[in-house]
Amino acid sequence: MCMEKTPWEKAVDFHGHSCPGLAIGFKVSEIALKHLQQMRSQDEELVAVVENDACSIDAVQVMTGCTLGKGNLIYRDLGKQVYTFGSRSGNRALRISVNGDARRPDPEMTELRQKVFGGSASQEDRARFQLAQGRRIEQILHMDENEFCKIEEIDFKFPQKAKIFPSHKCASCGEMVMEPRLRVKNGEFVCLDCFEDYTRGW
Repeated sequence: MCMEKTPWEKAVDFHGHSCPGLAIGFKVSEIALKHLQQMRSQDEELVAVVENDACSIDAVQVMTGCTLGKGNLIYRDLGKQVYTFGSRSGNRALRISVNGDARRPDPEMTELRQKVFGGSASQEDRARFQLAQGRRIEQILHMDENEFCKIEEIDFKFPQKAKIFPSHKCASCGEMVMEPRLRVKNGEFVCLDCFEDYTRGW
């Protein structure tokens, strides 16, 4: 008999492995869907704005259906464990900021991580690291949401829905590029890679 995979198992499959970062994104997504009373987004019913590009984002994609390809996942390179989710149908949005204590590993975990990723870990170190990772994941997944994060309902300007634009051939490299990304160079349309930006330092 083929058993349906759990949402967590689906997130792990998509990401490639389980880790505390993935658990953070999973927990954030669970909280957002519950508070917004939303199902996984089939199209652009939900919008997610993420402020990091860490493991957590893969869980956000799997759980909420907000993806880069659909245009309802917006990445802001701010290096923060902060996530904003907007429901178009409910006209509501939440900003979820993960608390520092929820992200901070214990000192043993930090030391083991350095050994494992630095290539100096023994088999025993690796086994201890895996056990510590598992404990951390379980702690995050079952943490009370008030301990895990700060949740705020906010005013949110929804982005335009994704559009399909015509493409044109770059006069320099010959590759096709979507119309809004074209630039003019010597009177011809070129892509961003072939365009030489002009700046005076401001």
